[in-house]
Amino acid sequence: MSINIKDTVKAIREMVPIIDPEDDYLTIAAAEEQMALKQDARQKELHDAHAKLKQLAKVLEAARVSATRPSTIPSAEEHVAHMNDLDATRLSLAKAINDAEGALAGKEAELARLKEETRVLETSDPAADHDLDATTLRLALYKGLGFEPIMDKGGRMLVRAESGDVHCLTFDDRKKSDEEYANELWRLASS
Repeated sequence: MSINIKDTVKAIREMVPIIDPEDDYLTIAAAEEQMALKQDARQKELHDAHAKLKQLAKVLEAARVSATRPSTIPSAEEHVAHMNDLDATRLSLAKAINDAEGALAGKEAELARLKEETRVLETSDPAADHDLDATTLRLALYKGLGFEPIMDKGGRMLVRAESGDVHCLTFDDRKKSDEEYANELWRLASS
């Protein structure tokens, strides 16, 4: 199939009156303007889509961070181990509390018994129960303090000092007051 050049030229000449270059120019200009508008619209959509993508990427990263277990929170295994430790501690504390309550009950019973014994002892008079010689008790107390009276007409008292020395104090027919004699006895005992 070969095309004859003369036929082609003839066809083009026949089409020249039909073709209006100004009309075609306006059509082409309008098409370019439409394409420029479409290009701007596509660029704007692309820019908006890019901005939305960045925003969604930030939201995704925030969601990823919030979904990640922080290092301060123990893992599930650590949590179970910690709960088991706490259960064991709770059980040991419950046993200790139970033991302490038992001991407390025993001590309260002992306290009640001792209070009853105290009440009985406070109401009793041991001196009335026994015939005690108060003089003998006083002499034993004096001797324990280091004072030993000599029972004769002279009125003398042996005083054992802290140093181990023994002094003899004579009560000369009350030439001194009782207070002076008491001071002298304590002075000799503390020497």
